[in-house]
Amino acid sequence: MRILAIADPHLSRHTPKPMTIFGPGWAGHPAVFFERWRETVSDDDLVLIPGDISWAMHLKDALLDLQDIAALPGTKVISRGNHDYWWPAISKLRASLPPRMHALQNDAIRFGDTVICGTRGWVTPGTEGFKPEDEKIYLREVERLRLTLEAARKLEGQKTLVMFHYPLTNAAFEPNGFTRLIEEYRPDGVLYGHLHGVNQEKLIKHWCGIPLHFVAADALKFVPKILLED
Repeated sequence: MRILAIADPHLSRHTPKPMTIFGPGWAGHPAVFFERWRETVSDDDLVLIPGDISWAMHLKDALLDLQDIAALPGTKVISRGNHDYWWPAISKLRASLPPRMHALQNDAIRFGDTVICGTRGWVTPGTEGFKPEDEKIYLREVERLRLTLEAARKLEGQKTLVMFHYPLTNAAFEPNGFTRLIEEYRPDGVLYGHLHGVNQEKLIKHWCGIPLHFVAADALKFVPKILLED
């Protein structure tokens, strides 16, 4: 089993939203997203999708996009992004998901010897424009990261991957509550998306020796990135 990742599908089958308004990197979307997935992923693979899955505002509409993803090869694990407004209570979501699709929220799931955990994250202190309301969400997300890492530890896998939507740090790469937990629990990798149109050469690739995988769909040219393979 290979484990791959791709964030930010930004699908919108219920009310189509052209992503090309966000730059030429989105040319051909969403068809190219599905095409390159099929070219890359086999049915034995596991694909992690850390957020910004659908532009829908309600679950019933987002299910159109989730079903389209579910029809692609592989088993899928999803987590929430900042634009996933449709994301309901986790019990309702899990009851509605298509087969071979799993949702993470404050917990973890094990596939073979690998444990997958994660949370959305948020902007961190020191980010330009960081507000008191951001502080509240940031602290809540730090606690959610602790919960998911603790759940992962209890599953006792040989490897652990953390799904994040936001990057772990601000643009100055300053330590924060997220990075302290990553240092404490030392997973085998952290994957994230959220950023678009950035110079990837300026992104950090490791935190204290732990690989950081930037997997935003447009940055990957819509080809899911292989994280682990047998």
